[in-house]
Amino acid sequence: MTNSVVLRTLPTPDSFRVPPRLEGLRRVSYNLWWSWHPEARALFRRIHPGRWIATRNPVAICSGPIDWEPLLEDPKFLTQVDEVVAAFDNYMAGGSDHWFPRTHGADLTNPIAYFCAEFGWHESLTLYSGGLGILAGDHMKAASDMALPLVGVGLLYRRGYFRQTIDADGHQEHAYPEIDLSLLPLARAAGVNGEQLVVSIPLGDRRVSAAVWVAQIGRVPVLLLDTDIPANSEADRPITHILYVRGREMRLHQEMVLGVGGIRALRALGVDPSVYHLNEGHSALNLVERTREFVAAGETLESALEHVKRHTVFTIHTPVSAGNEKFGVDLVKRVVGPLCDGTGEADAGGVPLQRMLDLAVGAEGDLGAFDMTALSLRLSVGANAVSKLHAETANATWSPVITNKILGITNGVHMPTWAGRETRAVYEQFLNADLDRLDTDGPEAAGFWERLGSVDSRAWWDAHTRQKVALGEFLRSSIRRQLGRHGEAPGALREADHFFDPNVLTIGFARRFATYKRANLLFTDIERLTRILSNSDRPVQIVFAGKAHPADRAGQEVIRDIWEKSRTDAFRGRIFVMEDYDMRTARYLVAGCDVWLNTPRRPLEASGTSGMKASANGAVNVSILDGWWDEGYTGTNGFAIGDTSINPDDAAQDAADAESLYRILENEVVPRYYDRGADGLPAAWLDLARASIGSTLWRFSTTRMLHEYCEQLYLPAATPQTGSHR
Repeated sequence: MTNSVVLRTLPTPDSFRVPPRLEGLRRVSYNLWWSWHPEARALFRRIHPGRWIATRNPVAICSGPIDWEPLLEDPKFLTQVDEVVAAFDNYMAGGSDHWFPRTHGADLTNPIAYFCAEFGWHESLTLYSGGLGILAGDHMKAASDMALPLVGVGLLYRRGYFRQTIDADGHQEHAYPEIDLSLLPLARAAGVNGEQLVVSIPLGDRRVSAAVWVAQIGRVPVLLLDTDIPANSEADRPITHILYVRGREMRLHQEMVLGVGGIRALRALGVDPSVYHLNEGHSALNLVERTREFVAAGETLESALEHVKRHTVFTIHTPVSAGNEKFGVDLVKRVVGPLCDGTGEADAGGVPLQRMLDLAVGAEGDLGAFDMTALSLRLSVGANAVSKLHAETANATWSPVITNKILGITNGVHMPTWAGRETRAVYEQFLNADLDRLDTDGPEAAGFWERLGSVDSRAWWDAHTRQKVALGEFLRSSIRRQLGRHGEAPGALREADHFFDPNVLTIGFARRFATYKRANLLFTDIERLTRILSNSDRPVQIVFAGKAHPADRAGQEVIRDIWEKSRTDAFRGRIFVMEDYDMRTARYLVAGCDVWLNTPRRPLEASGTSGMKASANGAVNVSILDGWWDEGYTGTNGFAIGDTSINPDDAAQDAADAESLYRILENEVVPRYYDRGADGLPAAWLDLARASIGSTLWRFSTTRMLHEYCEQLYLPAATPQTGSHR
């Protein structure tokens, strides 16, 4: 087998300073292992509580002034440091007994290369916008936990995705603050002679250079390419500034850097992957670059294309063809053409551009569009959708393009990241469960699932209540900042101190504000919703959070509409809209909400993962039967809004779904939550919560997901393993 990929990096900045006795903190700080290990986060919080609250980033904490003397004189602190460093070192040194080496160690000689336009590991690295990036981040963490040899490839966005604020009228505002890279857990990749590694990418009639950084995710390194370096012109330095930049030419430039530059970075570092995994079509130009390499080495075009296809797998995320990445053919000819047809430079492989244009014709047959998904599907030996229902939709949508069936590998979530601290403590105390090792075929899982139903009800309830109290504190702090920025009167800020009662049934709705997700479905009948929320004996409160893309005016209008309604007398103090939805906010919400609401227009939700995260914390899903819930719903672990039928009349479908939702809330959710026994506990509700956890914790984990990726895609694409896998 191949071991984990180890890359040379340059020394960390001089600004990072710790006493010699604490030098082990450097290793921990520069590895995002700390992001899913609460004992490590608690240690850094103890070092500097104020800076932890401000940055939540060990590198930033240890790069500023710290009074180390009292800490060095505290035996308990030193013991805490030693335990965290030892746990980290043991994690990094181990792995041979984990699932992949134990089960398939002899089946893979070279690592998997995983390309994605965004990665979400932690809120301090704003390299993600939403579900795709969070999934990619969880994929890296799970690969590390199960010791799967893998290297990620992405872009380093110095301004990331936008920071969201909501003004006093409910309008979404966008800000792109620049990231200080010296304060992040990143290191520059080192070239063969120890120099800062830089790769060159042809962009039309010029060349652009990209620095290569490394983010270490446990055992998994991720390469991040950055064009904001002095070698580039002022016009080219911003190419990698903003995630999902609106300009189409700039977006194509980004995808050239990701696809072509990513391959060149792997080559420069001596990494020869067995398999290339394209997570969405943004990195599809790596197919062009790899084809060019084979042709330049003397292979025929057809042989080169076959070789590329044999070792490529692709994941499609968007159910409708129109939502996939496309570029105008004229733009592609200008930007990508010189890479294909050659300009007389050393990297000219002579790949006919027209052949690539033909391979990128989409399902609609539009010859004027270069469809990145179509190109990826045609040049992949295997492809998957991200839920079983999505696979049905994808196979129908892409039937003019595909020759092999698109598989259904349902998304999962990294349970150690998303299980709340209190919930995780219950798992560890009562179930002897290590969430880092969810492998069901290993000795660590023996009896775990059988014991789940026997956990003391009071322990479950108290753990969830503590997480709910924490959510309330976080929400009130967020809303006070909003109101203060809006210039609200002091009385309004004092009123906010009483917002969010942890004893009240709480519904969470947090996701991207695209119109098909129907965040405003709840407001179909205002009077009925008012009665549900304002019942003095059985009240309900709702928390909304989410961003709309800066170009999505309709999605922004949904945010404004809900914001305005939350400010009315009927809903003030019952409906809350939290701004700047990020991973930190998400962790509070999935840990603290009682109900997780999902109302997409079926079948437009490819998968969705937020409900999985909430379910792992004992929340009850109330959802349309779409995406993951279409297969996750058992009849006893939550509630299904409506059925699987689809009415072509959207207004009629909305009305029917709203009626179903109201009935579920009135007749099922509210009564079960508030019906208490002599012990003060809602027994029927806790049965639902247990069923929710039991049906999700393994089945919708990234551990299960990666088992399927390995056995259905990675290992078949890795064979035969002879010669170079370029």
